[in-house]
Amino acid sequence: MHFLSIVWDPSTGFDLGFITIHYYSLMFVIAFTLGWFIMKKIYVREEIPLEKLDSIFIYTVVATLIGARLGHVIFYDWEYFQHHLLEIFLPFKIEPEFEFTGFRGLASHGAALGIIVAMYLYSKNVLQKPILWILDRVVIPVASGAIFIRIGNFFNSEIIGKPTGNDYGVVFAKLGEDFPRYPTQLYESAAYLIVFLILWFVYWKTNKREKQGYLFGLFLILLWSVRFFVEFIKENQVEFEDNLALNMGQWLSIPFIFLGIYFMVRPSKQTVS
Repeated sequence: MHFLSIVWDPSTGFDLGFITIHYYSLMFVIAFTLGWFIMKKIYVREEIPLEKLDSIFIYTVVATLIGARLGHVIFYDWEYFQHHLLEIFLPFKIEPEFEFTGFRGLASHGAALGIIVAMYLYSKNVLQKPILWILDRVVIPVASGAIFIRIGNFFNSEIIGKPTGNDYGVVFAKLGEDFPRYPTQLYESAAYLIVFLILWFVYWKTNKREKQGYLFGLFLILLWSVRFFVEFIKENQVEFEDNLALNMGQWLSIPFIFLGIYFMVRPSKQTVS
């Protein structure tokens, strides 16, 4: 018995009889809804017409889901999906036998790339401002959304930490385990809250938002540094990572961090207001 650990064995969601609202899905809804309100506040301050707000919401939601899915497929499970391309966006497996799986497998690095591409299209087709202008602002709600996505992972008992080796930690009963692990989902969630607060403060209380790319760079450095270091106490997600010096999440985080440094220190023109 681990008397100082917490046994975590939640239900999958709210059972309404005719439908079950899964906690993970609920966290996505909260993340996107909160993001919409944050961007509305930003647009009001920047005097951007609010009719352009719905467009960025649609761009972001679609890009996040498609990018995250493709990121998982390409970075973590290409060996399987290269032979099962039809299953990439389907909620079930066909081989070796039909199995309903839901939409499993989302990668945050893929979501980040998807959002960058979407913001390029949005800035060009809707906003008519430089892409860095919108990236400097959209990273604030993105950081807030990351808080709830990791809480959703905690509810699902996924993306788990390594065993603590002592009485402290969380026992994920859903996995059939009786030993405590590091609750890395909660560590990341708490760290992303700090990232969000830093970005919020810099945007509202300093003039750094006037330098194109500064907030975007700060976001890349902070968020992906969190991801890089938490990975050291997190279980690898796929087998091939066991043979790597760093796991896939860490390797993918390094380019984002260096890109963030570039945007923070480069000479830059003032933003178009």
